[in-house]
Amino acid sequence: MATLLLRLAAPLQSWGADSKFEIRKTNREPTKSGVIGLLAAALGLRRDETEALQRLNRLRFGVRVDQEGSLLVDFHTAGNPTPAEVCQARKKGKVSGASYITWRHYLSDAIFLAGLESDDEALLEELQTALCRPAFPLFLGRRSCPPTLPLCLGIRPLALLDALKAEPPLPSGWRREEPHAPRILADAEPGQTGAVPRRDLPVSYSPVHRQYGYRAVQALNLGKASEDGGETTHDPFVELR
Repeated sequence: MATLLLRLAAPLQSWGADSKFEIRKTNREPTKSGVIGLLAAALGLRRDETEALQRLNRLRFGVRVDQEGSLLVDFHTAGNPTPAEVCQARKKGKVSGASYITWRHYLSDAIFLAGLESDDEALLEELQTALCRPAFPLFLGRRSCPPTLPLCLGIRPLALLDALKAEPPLPSGWRREEPHAPRILADAEPGQTGAVPRRDLPVSYSPVHRQYGYRAVQALNLGKASEDGGETTHDPFVELR
């Protein structure tokens, strides 16, 4: 049994388990479907390769919330209006002549530790190699959210929960936010008491017909919040150096 650990951090992330039509929401933590999509991109899988996707779905997934981040909403217009349409829209007091408006939700300055557990260490090593040399560009939930480095932290010879608990905190001192009790969300065992079903298991990423199944999720609180999270100097460009 071993666990591959990922550091999911970026200026913006978006993990939409319920993103339809004009309002594109984000969960407060990474989704399994989003992280499996990231792994599939690293391996070079096509969106309609459902059989290869099932091998990734069998990985046991969990995420530790190291920094909650804050919610950001982007008012977004889409379309290709003509100059005449833009002029008419302005006369009516509208922002533009675009025909489609969306509200896209993001997490700003969030940091997560994600773990993927498997008995197949060869698979974990294959994923580790692919993440270091991805076939397709990688992003945290949305194409506008590329990850900062390091993304892959390596393989630990531990079970999922043990690996998530043992890994040192990820945020640098200057990034500390208000103290909070660390928490973990992870795949639950079948029939486990207190587990909650989530529609977050990718069956197909086909743009023609995306399909998702359900997985059981357990939430764990790791203890009391740290008391040393005072004011710090915030420099978001440190991640890019």
